[in-house]
Amino acid sequence: MYAVVRLKGTINARPEVRDTLRMLRLTRNNYCTLVEETPHYKGMLQVVKDYVAFGKVGADTIEMLLRMRGEVVGGNKLTDQYVKENTPFSSIRELAEKLASEEIKLKDIPGLRPVFRMHPARKGLRSIKKPYKIGGDLGERDDIEELLYRMR
Repeated sequence: MYAVVRLKGTINARPEVRDTLRMLRLTRNNYCTLVEETPHYKGMLQVVKDYVAFGKVGADTIEMLLRMRGEVVGGNKLTDQYVKENTPFSSIRELAEKLASEEIKLKDIPGLRPVFRMHPARKGLRSIKKPYKIGGDLGERDDIEELLYRMR
């Protein structure tokens, strides 16, 4: 599973970049979403790699996202009680493990918003003009968990 975080605005961006960001549900800066590791999503990430940071995440990071930034329809936080009542899972941890192994999708959970509204990164970003490999923050990252932790 990939976590994708939008870091940059779309002023002067090509129309296909704007459309792809909308399809990924990344309509604003500091929004995060989880996508599967399929060839279709990998192609979409290649199109928007100059506007987002993305990387593979595990169950621990998905659990942290769900606990800290998970919202249900109506603006309420996602809780263990909600998960227990509305899904076949007993806790957020169990839900995160199933999401990490890609046995279920975010849309299978009733009432859960598929986008996480993140806080701007604590201690700031290095650069939103350069790719990660040459000292910036954009594109594919090995340590996306670290960035998500700073944006929790």
